[in-house]
Amino acid sequence: MRMRARARDLAGFILICTLAAAPLLNARAGETFTATASVKSPSGSGSMPVKIGIDRFVSESDRTTVMDLVKAGNGTATRQALAKMASIGYIELGTKRTPVKYAYARSTGAGRLITVLTAEPIFFVGGSKPDAKPKEGFDLALALLVLDGSDKGDGELAPAAKVKVDDKGAIVTEEYGREVVRLTNVAKVK
Repeated sequence: MRMRARARDLAGFILICTLAAAPLLNARAGETFTATASVKSPSGSGSMPVKIGIDRFVSESDRTTVMDLVKAGNGTATRQALAKMASIGYIELGTKRTPVKYAYARSTGAGRLITVLTAEPIFFVGGSKPDAKPKEGFDLALALLVLDGSDKGDGELAPAAKVKVDDKGAIVTEEYGREVVRLTNVAKVK
């Protein structure tokens, strides 16, 4: 449980760093990344290929709009604003392709951190179990790609998530699934 809380705190920290004021890396639009999404739990494990296509990164104005909505704490308004934004790419998990509404890249020295949001969930991990928690409010999907200078790395995928601000003002994500979906072997398609 403690590791899960740390992973969630790390994801929240990464999201706040990504959404904080930083130079946009718009020069690298038109990119596609492949990875393996995997999850392990006491009841089993699985993996499948994932592809993330980004046609362009969001403008500073769009980034500010989304950040303001997240800070306001209204998940429905955030989802609605994202839904109205133009599709700028996709997340393809297995055979399902979900439109990307927000993609933001931030320099991390030699590499980049790319945050991708959709205006709808991709998949509810564990959602078909008889004791599954309610799906209400888990309206977004979030992918974080942590890339080195050669555009390879790893990351995380929250296929159904809530994004909000905690009582200390930090942005945190709450994933629907009990286990973190890891992205491994992330690589830019040449």
